[in-house]
Amino acid sequence: MAVKMKTSVTLSMNAKCSSHSVAQLRTRDLVSIIDEPVERHGTNLGFTPTDTALSALAGCTNTIGHKCAAKLGVDIGDLDISVKCRFNRLGVTLEEEIATPFEEIDMIVTSSGSASQDELNKVAIEVAKYCPLAKLFRGSGTIINEDWRTAG
Repeated sequence: MAVKMKTSVTLSMNAKCSSHSVAQLRTRDLVSIIDEPVERHGTNLGFTPTDTALSALAGCTNTIGHKCAAKLGVDIGDLDISVKCRFNRLGVTLEEEIATPFEEIDMIVTSSGSASQDELNKVAIEVAKYCPLAKLFRGSGTIINEDWRTAG
């Protein structure tokens, strides 16, 4: 008998915030720290909240990229993902409310595998359909420019 996978699950995390900038996050058996750099009166113990959001996009692109590639039978090998973002700081400086603070993201995904450019383009199309972080950003109005390329 096949086991039916749940279609909706509850994700949980606890944040212990010991100062205005430090949040120690716990999920499962893992701990992560979010902080601000010293120049913004933090202690620089971890990524900023905005760094964390962008790192989640890179990590999700990697995970979903490999799932999509496997489904398509495409060898993408290891991925090198570069993320750059145009971020509107007016909201975080409390100057004005900004509807889309992450205005535009440029992401270069370089594959070390044997996939052709055409195959990588097909993987990219599938990743855009299924990556929850890309969908979250795009749903908020962020423009994501993806460039999938071969290492060779």
